[in-house]
Amino acid sequence: MVRWEGGTEGRLARAAYELYLERGFDDVTIAEIAERAGLTKRTFFRYFADKREVLFLGAAAFQESVVRAVLDAPGDVTAVDAVVAALSAGGTALTTMGDRARQRQRLIDTSTDLQEREMIKMAGLTVAIGDALQRRGTPPLAARLTAQVGVAVFTTAFERWAAEEGPVEFPLLVDEALVALRAAMEPGVGNPTAGASPGATAGGT
Repeated sequence: MVRWEGGTEGRLARAAYELYLERGFDDVTIAEIAERAGLTKRTFFRYFADKREVLFLGAAAFQESVVRAVLDAPGDVTAVDAVVAALSAGGTALTTMGDRARQRQRLIDTSTDLQEREMIKMAGLTVAIGDALQRRGTPPLAARLTAQVGVAVFTTAFERWAAEEGPVEFPLLVDEALVALRAAMEPGVGNPTAGASPGATAGGT
């Protein structure tokens, strides 16, 4: 969600990133972004609703690609596997941008405002995935829950990837997050009293 092309939109995005990284997101104004890009505030608002949206450039295209992958998954693939595969592929594409994608995530981590916007975008992605699953024939409740789980796995894996310094295979992080989630649903996992005798108490009596 941080890919930008040339032209006016790209100039504004590059200028914004430079300033955000230099001074922090909260301390940068739209006027300063426009000035760094050699453009006007009016031009900025032709492309972005506010300065937060610069960091979500490409979000709509990302969502569209994920939804299309879910819809195009073979009919014999489970709903969970279709969603995880689609998000894993989408995340892998994002990680090809390397440091730029990591910088974006770190900027979001420093701003409550950006974190709220990220949550809104992820909520929209979740709804879109759920709708796609229903189009594949998944019952509404199962579609909603599967979409929520898939997005949670994706965001967990992406945050882990962004925190790493060296190259990390994104699908591997997705698989690890999914394994951890499945393990947590096993009997006794995370229960400190698991395996204790039925009559045992906190005091050992």
